[in-house]
Amino acid sequence: QVQLVDSGGGLVQAGDSLRLSCVASGRTSIIDTMGWFRQAPGKAREFVAAIMWNGARTYYSDSVKGRFTISRDNAKNTMYLQMDSLKPEDTAVYSCAADRAVLTNPRSADAYDYWGQGTQVTVSS
Repeated sequence: QVQLVDSGGGLVQAGDSLRLSCVASGRTSIIDTMGWFRQAPGKAREFVAAIMWNGARTYYSDSVKGRFTISRDNAKNTMYLQMDSLKPEDTAVYSCAADRAVLTNPRSADAYDYWGQGTQVTVSS
């Protein structure tokens, strides 16, 4: 099994930056695809970004492309989400996810087997 712990959320103003972290433990050698999703109050969970094992391929939602950067440090079993130029509409609970497979559709939450507990990001205007 794999356990994920995400952290780094907080309350910031529009235009500020935050970096989220997701630390994996357990059978981390089986992880390939990792991703970030978010869910705002009253809304469905939304794909944010994903990254493959070697970091060679990354995926972003249109709403965060150019502002957010996903990365991973496999030696530390940690994935990051650098969030710049934050907007009030970025306010949500952000959760990291991981899967053993090279996902053909990393944008789908249903494809992931392992999830972190979530970290709140609040952006004030």
